[in-house]
Amino acid sequence: MTMAKTWNTADLADKDRKYMLHPASNLRQLQESGPLVFTRGEGVYLWDSDGKRYIDAFAGLWNVNVGHGRKELAEVAKEQSAELAFSPTFSGLATPPVIELAAKLGEMFPDPLNHFQFTSGGAESNETAMKIARYYWYLRGKQDKVKIISRMMGYHGIAMGALSATGIPAYWTGFGPRPGGFIFNSAPYKYRNGEGLSDDEFVAKLVQELKDTIAKEGADTIAAFIGEPVQGAGGVVPPPQNYWSEISKVLKENNILLIHDEVITGFGRTGTMFGMQQYGVTPDIVSFAKGITSGYIPLGGVGVSDEIFDTMAEPDQIFMHGFTYSGHPVACAVALRNIQIIEDENLPANAGDVGPYMIDELSKLLERPYVGNVRGKGLMMLVEFVANKETKEKLSPSLNAGARLLAATRKRGVVVRASNDNLVLSPPLILTKEQADEVIGVVGDALDEVLG
Repeated sequence: MTMAKTWNTADLADKDRKYMLHPASNLRQLQESGPLVFTRGEGVYLWDSDGKRYIDAFAGLWNVNVGHGRKELAEVAKEQSAELAFSPTFSGLATPPVIELAAKLGEMFPDPLNHFQFTSGGAESNETAMKIARYYWYLRGKQDKVKIISRMMGYHGIAMGALSATGIPAYWTGFGPRPGGFIFNSAPYKYRNGEGLSDDEFVAKLVQELKDTIAKEGADTIAAFIGEPVQGAGGVVPPPQNYWSEISKVLKENNILLIHDEVITGFGRTGTMFGMQQYGVTPDIVSFAKGITSGYIPLGGVGVSDEIFDTMAEPDQIFMHGFTYSGHPVACAVALRNIQIIEDENLPANAGDVGPYMIDELSKLLERPYVGNVRGKGLMMLVEFVANKETKEKLSPSLNAGARLLAATRKRGVVVRASNDNLVLSPPLILTKEQADEVIGVVGDALDEVLG
């Protein structure tokens, strides 16, 4: 039996303070508190460097879909690394894993999404998707079709192009001017944007906004509309059921491509293999990452329709886009085995069962004066806080609710995502209802402690 490795937490924390630059973190506070250091994972559980166990109710960063400690994924990575650790896909090169993964995705995605390029993650995937949209129109002789319509609250990554499509102003501050050509419409966020409207009336309002934007900008200047099937990092916003079908109609009428960002929603999280299947719409371009390998190794990618691929393949010229690790053979081998696990264990169905159960249980928190809204789709859900239910006034930043909720939940052995406005859950797709009950109990107790 292998003994668990022991760690010196104080030494790790000291080195972290001296050498680490943490993304999306309050660097000043980390200098005081130090990090929470995880050293081991199994299933939905994580253990820190002191041996304390936690439920990972955020699946890493929305991505550990099959859970932690899957030795079969480690074995696949080991075998492929020993056989061929790296070969690029530039200049017509390929390896068996990248070809087999592309073929598998061609079977999984609805027609006509049959052609794939790979990246190292979501931001690269969305950069690729938007560049392909512009390149497609360039090849069609419409060089002015370069603008991208995105939505407020949308998150598409923080590389400069992806950042320009990200509709969360907090990510913009301090990083200088963003590239031009990006236009924002409203999020399908009925709680705050659709007061007093039925779903149909709210969708009609959003569709009219899109029509007005197209009329103002000119359809001949707009390459694509990019959106997550369910907005994730910006606030877990599932749109009304007919939203995407109505938006898609307007885009087709105006010769504008639809890009679906499936970075979070892909590979089972919403209760179907892909978020687009929840709404019965197939985009022209799809981006993906996260759940394709369940975070065991970085990988992302983009799929395009037959028509887009045929247009790209028509001229006798090089497609001048790609990354060093586009189609990394080890990552692709892991992805194939990870997808097999998702299919064999029917994890989308579990997300479609346990997720609604959790949302129903969390909705009981609406009885509390500081909970304004509970929403979600599959195993991605959010509890939104308010200072006043009638006015929907937000909590004062002086409460420091996010940091306090992180501390309160971690103290109770659950890892969540929290801000001053909300608490988000996105657990591994293997979560059971018994484990869900434990998470929900901790969330309720933490909310009582911080806001009660």
